[in-house]
Amino acid sequence: MNFTVGFKPLLGDAHSMDNLEKQLICPICLEMFSKPVVILPCQHNLCRKCANDVFQASNPLWQSRGSTTVSSGGRFRCPSCRHEVVLDRHGVYGLQRNLLVENIIDIYKQESSRPLHSKAEQHLMCEEHEDEKINIYCLSCEVPTCSLCKVFGAHKDCEVAPLPTIYKRQKRQSLTLLPRLEECHGVSLAHSNLKLPGSSDPTASASRAAGTTGIELSDGIAMLVAGNDRVQAVITQMEEVCQTIEDNSRRQKQLLNQRFETLCAVLEERKGELLQALAREQEEKLQRVRGLIRQYGDHLEASSKLVESAIQSMEEPQMALYLQQAKELINKVGAMSKVELAGRPEPGYESMDQFTVSVEHVAEMLRTIDFQPGASGEEEDEEVALDRDEGSAGPEEERPDGP
Repeated sequence: MNFTVGFKPLLGDAHSMDNLEKQLICPICLEMFSKPVVILPCQHNLCRKCANDVFQASNPLWQSRGSTTVSSGGRFRCPSCRHEVVLDRHGVYGLQRNLLVENIIDIYKQESSRPLHSKAEQHLMCEEHEDEKINIYCLSCEVPTCSLCKVFGAHKDCEVAPLPTIYKRQKRQSLTLLPRLEECHGVSLAHSNLKLPGSSDPTASASRAAGTTGIELSDGIAMLVAGNDRVQAVITQMEEVCQTIEDNSRRQKQLLNQRFETLCAVLEERKGELLQALAREQEEKLQRVRGLIRQYGDHLEASSKLVESAIQSMEEPQMALYLQQAKELINKVGAMSKVELAGRPEPGYESMDQFTVSVEHVAEMLRTIDFQPGASGEEEDEEVALDRDEGSAGPEEERPDGP
């Protein structure tokens, strides 16, 4: 037997009211039309206030109503269809009011303020006989049905009983499960709203049907309660597993960060050592080359001065003084030409290619770093700590005991 809830039309009415409300929304303020409502020549509606705001925005020089200056009207476009609306000197006050829309708004507000039907008025209705309420219970098919189904429908040859009788019997059988529920869940149901109804059995068949259904329902609920307990235990266990996974992952992440930080520290230390060696070589070569530059510079300066003195001596007009200075200059030029300068840096002296570092094999080795499924982080930490202790204790043991 199929049956429906008798308040479906109410839901349909509510849906219709929602659709009606959408048709009563002003496209300017996006609220329900506020009176007075004006209708445009294109048959679209606006609140007069919204229409006046749009008109004033499109015609800033137009004089408002009540002004002493006579205006020639104006124009604006409908916000819904963009149709141009031409107004006379009265402005939006010259537009016709839509009394029909205003009346519909009043009716809508009155209907919206009415309360919906109470739950007491909601009844299960028969699908085959839409106007009939579900009021009897078919004992043969074990389903609720209506009177017409018993007289003319599918249950005319079945045994039936009043619906309240079956309801009270099943309720009484269901209440026997309350102590078991209290024991399983630790929840007191003494103050529950369930009440044990008193009734007289109209027929023995109705009692048997209600009793059987109540027992089946009680057994089914007991099985569900037991199953829920098992499921809850499994959920608790899996939540503990999740927490353990998070703790272990957090610990392994810390260890992984520590190991890579140690590796980075070793690389930084070695990089510092190599940079120091490169800086020392650079300083040594620069000092040598700069020393040679100073030596060659001094020789060049002395030679330039000697050349200048020789030129001035050649311009001397007195013969005796010229001959005296010429002999001295010849000796100085001869001595200057015999000066031996330090050799220049050999070819390739400026090259620093010997400080090239090959890291390809090291980078390839670093790329092979991976997790070791069989290794324990705690055991590795203990081994590393033990090695450090042995390394630090070794030199002390080799020292002599006495002075």
